Amino acid sequence: MTKAQMKDASIRVETIESTPILHTIEIEVDAARVRKVFDRAYRDLAKRVQVKGFRPGKAPRSVLEKLYGASVAEQLEQTLVSETLAAAVELSGIQPVSEPAISAGKPVPDASFKYTACLEVSPEIELPDLSGLPAIRPEVLVEDAEIDERLEELRIAHAPIVEEDEGTAIARGHIATIDFVGRIDGERFEGGSGQGVQIEIGAGRFIPGFEDQLTGAQAGDDREVRVTFPGSYSNAEIAGKEAVFAAHVVDVRKRKIPELDDEFAKDVGDFDSLEALRARIRADLESGQERASKETFRTTMLDALLERMDFAVPPGMVDRQLQNQLASAQRRLEGQQDHDAVHAQLDRWREEWRPRAELDVREMLALQAIAKAQGIEVADDEVAARIDELVGEPEQQAARLRELREDEQLRGALRLQLRDEKVLDFLASTAKIE
Repeated sequence: MTKAQMKDASIRVETIESTPILHTIEIEVDAARVRKVFDRAYRDLAKRVQVKGFRPGKAPRSVLEKLYGASVAEQLEQTLVSETLAAAVELSGIQPVSEPAISAGKPVPDASFKYTACLEVSPEIELPDLSGLPAIRPEVLVEDAEIDERLEELRIAHAPIVEEDEGTAIARGHIATIDFVGRIDGERFEGGSGQGVQIEIGAGRFIPGFEDQLTGAQAGDDREVRVTFPGSYSNAEIAGKEAVFAAHVVDVRKRKIPELDDEFAKDVGDFDSLEALRARIRADLESGQERASKETFRTTMLDALLERMDFAVPPGMVDRQLQNQLASAQRRLEGQQDHDAVHAQLDRWREEWRPRAELDVREMLALQAIAKAQGIEVADDEVAARIDELVGEPEQQAARLRELREDEQLRGALRLQLRDEKVLDFLASTAKIE
């Protein structure tokens, strides 16, 4: 327990290390400063309020204290904390990693004001032996069968849909246009009807059993389709219930799969031949495998690192990491779902994502400690070079480049990213790679 020597004589602080990641500052503001704050508050109050029997600004303080004393004290509690907390934290020598938790009573005139601030700090991390970390790096190998599969997907995606001859019976792979009306217990239900709806037989996009019961029908036919909604169906009102659909087949179509030749390659994109298309597909698959391999290597090596380390993680840092992830998810969901659905999903993710957020913070603290111990730093020109990579050709993107180079938040994020990459390279230099 130590006392900080304060430059501001009106404040006294005492710091207590409650746990390795939680420090408490006991702060006392002397009576003279409290008196000045009260005096200022009542002078301002006298100018603003109208008290019956007194001219504006002339109501005695004793009257104001009786009328407004409780609210003034509550306001001045916040004022005194906000005016002194930053100085107290700075002069205590503590570097908090999250917003402090304040505990204070109501101040009174002519008496010192005391409050406490609980601050989370980064843990002191004892580094283990960093050599020989086991890690897995999957081999990058694209088989011809993978390329053939991707080509088949492209053929289907670029196939025009043409109408079948009259009298063609619906079979797997056909695309039928149908009108339908659904009923549960004889009553129509919301979302159970549609007109001109296209359904691909065998794709499994409708309720289980619906597509199969259209098999064999022809354009112009009517079919009665009986299905049971799954118990986990998104609409709880109809989940698990049996429905009967009156379906009318408008037409039957199919995809006209193009030949796999040079002409197909030219239609797909800027390729002179089928071999050029295959080469691009191979390169894309290899690039994807390379990214996945690097991510597996990074994940397994960090897992091995954290198994050798034991330190507490500040809950406030986890909360902030989780909140950032949820805010990003909310931006992606807005406009796609209604407000209630978005917030219900975020509430579920708040619990599901917490372990991942804690792991992210643990990894960040571990890499930070290694960088400090190894003297790993990132120069300004390295950040500038990474920004150049993000933008592309500087002469073509000059305005965008200047904007990004002046974005301090982006520069800070890139600096941390580059630092972590250097730390990972350092760890990888001695890792045992499978």
